[in-house]
Amino acid sequence: MRLTRQSNYAIRTLVYCAVNEPGLSRVADIAKAYNISELFLFKLIKPLVENGLLATVRGRHGGIKLGKKAEDITLLDTIRLTEENFALAECFEDGADCPLIGECDLNGALREALGAFFEVLASYTIADLASKKRSIRDRLGLSAMEAVMEPAH
Repeated sequence: MRLTRQSNYAIRTLVYCAVNEPGLSRVADIAKAYNISELFLFKLIKPLVENGLLATVRGRHGGIKLGKKAEDITLLDTIRLTEENFALAECFEDGADCPLIGECDLNGALREALGAFFEVLASYTIADLASKKRSIRDRLGLSAMEAVMEPAH
């Protein structure tokens, strides 16, 4: 099983916002940090906002921020929004054409594996992934941006 780019960058976007709290995050800065297009990021953010994982703030100094506490957003929450399906084999799909459906143990084994996968994803939160805040901020260039944005006294 391989997650889509949407899932990968949705999680990365949520981590970015978590380590940038309490500040607002700009889409342009996130796109630059991860070397992805702003258009791709805007498409990716839409379902996260619609489902309350991200919130938008409009205006000149607007941006995005977490819509919930980082501790309340699981990886499973995110991946369920960004993955089209979790069909591990043809027999998971509607209209599958296999004479063994209902009698084959492969389907049961794969369902059990998928259930275990979901359990692990549900046990990790964005807060867990953002726990090395200082190091992550440095790698994303947030520390340098903060220094530029602070007024000189």
